[in-house]
Amino acid sequence: MCAEDLSRLEDLCEVEDLRQLVRRALAEDIGSGDLTTEATVPADARARATVTQKAPGAIYGLDVAEAVFAELDPAMRRERLVGEGCWREDGGPVLRLEGSARALLTGERTALNFLGHLSGVATMAARAAQAVAGTGARVLDTRKTTPGLRALEKAAVAAAGAGAGEGRVLNHRAGLHDAILLKENHIAAAGGIGRAIARATEAAPQLAATLEVEVRNPQEIDEALAAGAPRLLLDNMDDAQLRAAVAHVAGRAQLEASGGVTLDTLRERALTGVEFISMGALTHSAPALDLSMILEALP
Repeated sequence: MCAEDLSRLEDLCEVEDLRQLVRRALAEDIGSGDLTTEATVPADARARATVTQKAPGAIYGLDVAEAVFAELDPAMRRERLVGEGCWREDGGPVLRLEGSARALLTGERTALNFLGHLSGVATMAARAAQAVAGTGARVLDTRKTTPGLRALEKAAVAAAGAGAGEGRVLNHRAGLHDAILLKENHIAAAGGIGRAIARATEAAPQLAATLEVEVRNPQEIDEALAAGAPRLLLDNMDDAQLRAAVAHVAGRAQLEASGGVTLDTLRERALTGVEFISMGALTHSAPALDLSMILEALP
């Protein structure tokens, strides 16, 4: 399955920001010039290249990969052979390109770095969706992202989560600016759970309905509920503690499990009855998907 509406990076990353990101990445790799390519390949040489997926997974990042080659050769012809967010068990051709041989060779590593990393994130999100299927729980990404790549990584999560997982994996907040999450350090600095909730609600009443509070034990759960918290982040609780929290809260607040969640532990977390599970590993520990590019010289 493939995500359609969520496949465009413009949803989370402005086009000009994408161009600037690509330019910085190319400058990092090329420096003063691609010595090998410029020494061996004529300036007017043309070639065709095929990018191939070599392992099971979900593809994401075709927009940014194409932007790399377009930056080096604006006339580069591009043909997508798979949709963004698509899971493919057997891999196969992903993208076909035709244009300047120098541009293809110079942009190869930068394009594959982006595409492999973002496809790795999408693959992790798709596997997470499969792990929680049928449980009623939804998996959330976090702010544990690569600096400068958050919008792209969250777009990869959203595409794979919607495509392969039918909405079972979702984006959490994009940053500190769009939601209130009171964590233990905020609570300590504010003087306690009740005071932190009161101050946050007064400062941003429009966000009160989605305010979330991190809690670590039954006492803190009761403090947060007494203060009217609509959502609790159950921090580093084991499965037995999560089940006990679900029974104790009994629907008075939404519950999110957090802390050290992996693909191996995800389903058991989901079976505890929590509504949400945050999983930093979606972005901070996703291995790159194996991809390669083979070039064919044209007459």
